Formats: sequence, C-alpha cells, structure tokens
Amino acid sequence: MEIEELEIQELQRPTNFTTALLAGGAAGTAVDIALFPIDTVKTRLQSEVGFWKAGGLRGIYSGLASVAVGSAPNAAIFFCTYELFKDTLCSRVSSHYHPAVHMLAASIGEVTACLVRVPVEVVKQRAQANRELTSLYVFRRTVREEGFRGLYRGYCSTVLREIPFSFIQMPLWELAKRVWSKRQGSPVDPWQSAICGAISGGLSAAITTPLDVAKTRIMLAKSGSETRLLVVLQQIWMKEGVQGIFAGIAPRTLLISLGGCIFFGAYEKAKSLLS
Repeated sequence: MEIEELEIQELQRPTNFTTALLAGGAAGTAVDIALFPIDTVKTRLQSEVGFWKAGGLRGIYSGLASVAVGSAPNAAIFFCTYELFKDTLCSRVSSHYHPAVHMLAASIGEVTACLVRVPVEVVKQRAQANRELTSLYVFRRTVREEGFRGLYRGYCSTVLREIPFSFIQMPLWELAKRVWSKRQGSPVDPWQSAICGAISGGLSAAITTPLDVAKTRIMLAKSGSETRLLVVLQQIWMKEGVQGIFAGIAPRTLLISLGGCIFFGAYEKAKSLLS
C-alpha cells in the first residue's frame, strides 16, 4: 500500500473532539504522574541554587498535586486543538505541505495549552525546588505575593520553548509513523506510535534544552527578576557557560523520550478504544 493511500485513509478518519479530549487527558495524566520523579531531578539540576540545595533526592514527589490536577486539561486542550487544525488543513492542501501543517497545528495547540500548563508549571517547579512546601501553599503564596499574574510568570518563555519543541517533535512523529506505515503496508499500532514518539521527543528535548533552562530559571525567580528569555539565556551563558546552558540535558532527554513513548502510545491506544 502506497504512502499516499495511507494518508488518505487517515484523513478519512478525522479524530472527533470528544475522542481527542478524553484520549489527550488520559495520556497527559499517565505520563506526568509516571515520570514526575525524573522531572523533579531535572528541575533541581536547573535551579540557580544548585541540585543539593534545591532538595537533592529528598521530597522527590514535591509538587505532584498540581500536576495531578493540571495534566488532563493541559494535554486534552493541546490534542483537541492540534487534531482540529491538522484535520481541517491537511484535507485542503497537498501532502507535500503536511509537515508545515503539523508545525502550525502543534504551535497553535501549544499556545492554547500553555494557558493551563504555565500555572501548573509555576506551582510545580516552585514546590520541587522547595521540598518543604506543598503545592497548595505555593499556589496561595504566589497569588498573595504576586497576584494571579504570578501564576503566568514565564508564559512567554514557555511558549517560546514549546513552539520550537513542537516544530521538531510533531512533524518527526508524523513522519516516523508514515515511514513505518509505508514499510509495513498498514497504519501503525499504538506501540509503534509510542516508539516514534520516544525518538521524536528525545531529539526535540536535547535540542531545546537551553530554552528549558531559561524557562525554569524565570519561573523559580522572585517577583521583579528578569523575565526576558534572551537576556536570561545570556546571563546563564556569561556566568555558567555551556554547562549552565545545557544543565539537566540528560534527565530532560530521558524524561521526554520516556514521556513521548507513554504519551503518544497512551493517546493512540485511547483513541482506538474510544473510536
């Protein structure tokens, strides 16, 4: 079966809103809770005070409550937006332009999902970097000291990190699935989609690590600190060099490779069960 025929088959089976909502929510919750300890290690490695002062390996589940609450809506919003724009645009353009459509759809999905993701990240990372604090306490203190705007501290830096990440990850994921589909002559199974997700996620994570380091520093900083992404990156480079810019690259790449495997595998499996 030719690749064009497989693409046509996929376009004839667009993902409806309810399926994307439920499958995305299930996938997001599964991956964030399963890999939370690795994420905590990554955050503490990127902390300005250093890994051990930020808590080391103690209180490895600090901030889990905020993730448990925010994971499902965050992933659900992303996939609902992504599938909507992908299905709408791919059916109207040549297959040669599908990678560009995937980039655009992923970017719009990330900008929308960050409305939920950023407050969750702010609370989670501050709790991870201060292991004695609960998520609820961090939330209340942030609102009290900085207002609700404090919950969106680092929104722009997060979007500027997620868009390049999605520009790389989503087209690679879609491309890997298409190539695998062409080789076996049928659409990929959920476990195959999971492997494609692990590869695309790992590569994307490694490349965008400097943006993640800057975003983490901005979110952990006190009110009134520098929030411009490029300025923060320059400060880290001048003070800490390459080691600072790529702090936490190993756990981040491992985290997102495993996360991509679980996330996309769970998403495709949930889609197949709900369809």
